[in-house]
Amino acid sequence: MIRHVVIWKMAAADAATRAAHAAEVARLLEGLVGVVPAIRALSVGTNVAVPETNADVAVVIDVDDLAALEDYQTHPAHQEVVDYVRSVTGARMAVDFTL
Repeated sequence: MIRHVVIWKMAAADAATRAAHAAEVARLLEGLVGVVPAIRALSVGTNVAVPETNADVAVVIDVDDLAALEDYQTHPAHQEVVDYVRSVTGARMAVDFTL
């Protein structure tokens, strides 16, 4: 099993816009459950502490293996989410590790 973890910092300068964009990113990612077959588990949330330095949203996704991770990343529904995420984020970090 592979765990895929991604965090983003929103690009907007004002807190209200950052929060709205982060909430929409979380909503869109949650919508992939049941749509992208490779997803075995998905947990997503928006930051609740230290907003001036912490990332704004994080997702943790479990998939069977590296092939399933590729299937997730290239799935058309995921690509639609990626388009929105790229339009509102300023920074991204990710890590993939074996469970």
